[in-house]
Amino acid sequence: MNLGILLNISNHIYGMDKKVEQPQNQLEEKHISICDVMKGDTSEIIQKLESNVPSLVQNYSDLYTAYLHMFDDLFGTCYMAEKEFFDKLNIDQKILKEIKRNSDMMKNQYLNNIDMTAKFFDVYVQMRISAVKSVDTYIHTMMDSYAKTLSQFNQTMNSSK
Repeated sequence: MNLGILLNISNHIYGMDKKVEQPQNQLEEKHISICDVMKGDTSEIIQKLESNVPSLVQNYSDLYTAYLHMFDDLFGTCYMAEKEFFDKLNIDQKILKEIKRNSDMMKNQYLNNIDMTAKFFDVYVQMRISAVKSVDTYIHTMMDSYAKTLSQFNQTMNSSK
């Protein structure tokens, strides 16, 4: 016997083939608000973005840990090459000191750029938060004004009747 037929028979025996019907008036009573739709969808999107922040930060941390490991390995082999090759070249220590000085200057420039970039993004995010708060305050002011105007209009209309 076919498995589908057996499932249909068992569903019929146990009453699982009956469809649950909602009364028509219950469907009609459910009012959909455009504000509820937009608020709910917007909140869901922002919460989804916010929930991904920890994994994004962790992924970048893992990426930089992998970079650090790779460079540690790379420069670890550099010591072996230095002993085998560069030491035999008898490079003057003054030249090596200049290389170190130039390397320190480049390193410090990178570190300063990292600090400036971090500060820039901190200020950028604070500016956006401030802008959102300003818009929120403006919206509340406008809604209060709208409510007062509507109330005055209703009073005028009711008094003229």
